[in-house]
Amino acid sequence: MTLAVPTRLDVLARLESEAIHIIREVAGEFDRPVILFSGGKDSTVLLHLAIKAFWPAPLPFPLLHVDTGHNFPEVIEFRDRTVARYGLRLVVASVQEYIDDGRLVERSDGTRNPLQTVPLLDAISANRFDAVLGGGRRDEERARAKERIFSLRNTFGQWEPRRQRPELWDLYNGRHRPGEHVRVFPLSNWTELDVWRYIARERIELPSIYYAHRRRVVRRDGMWLTPGPWLVPAPDEEVVELMVRFRTVGDGSCTGAVESDATDIEAVIAEVSASRLTERGATRADDRLSAAAMEDRKREGYF
Repeated sequence: MTLAVPTRLDVLARLESEAIHIIREVAGEFDRPVILFSGGKDSTVLLHLAIKAFWPAPLPFPLLHVDTGHNFPEVIEFRDRTVARYGLRLVVASVQEYIDDGRLVERSDGTRNPLQTVPLLDAISANRFDAVLGGGRRDEERARAKERIFSLRNTFGQWEPRRQRPELWDLYNGRHRPGEHVRVFPLSNWTELDVWRYIARERIELPSIYYAHRRRVVRRDGMWLTPGPWLVPAPDEEVVELMVRFRTVGDGSCTGAVESDATDIEAVIAEVSASRLTERGATRADDRLSAAAMEDRKREGYF
């Protein structure tokens, strides 16, 4: 008699299995989890995995988006359409509302990404969320590479590297005191290329700006930025129309585009495979404020 030898899971299948396991662990350990959802590629993949984890039952978590007010219209339209398609509950924490009522002050550089921390922490507190799932990956940035999959945050929402817990044998410790919460990153072990290959395999829809299209852009600090309510070109800055796409999406004032002819997913995968820079390193101006910009913001309570 010949024994059947089990086939080894491919990389994407193993990553998917790990992420679904983590999401189900959150459902079992926490009372009020929430998924951070911006409409970007990573949070869209995270949502896809969460829906898959509980199918055919409905997703038991609401979604939370910290809206800077400087988001690309294509992304907001995609966010709202996705929420409606799956019948989900979306909590929106608006940076613009905080600026309008004086709780936050507009920065001189116009960048709003650093302003997301206070609305995020207030939304977590007001809704008593005890676990916040995000699409952060370790390959994005050095500070994120330090973070565990279950990342404890103190009563002020702050990240304390010395309180990071060991995660041996895929065992995750979600214990926390009243007022604390845990950030959970099911995509920690994924790379940008893994994400794109998974999107191709699962045929996941994304906002159109992830694919090459003609757009008016202006060169500033070595990046192609998009003029709009968040960015007014200086007199000496020329606005040109180029074929570009976005590797990541966020606040329009600091999220740059890359020149590209990748109009479909196969071309995007080929382009990402050849890239030597992460998407944040190549297109996020807010990460260039200092060598420790992301770590400083995470200590304050940022994603």
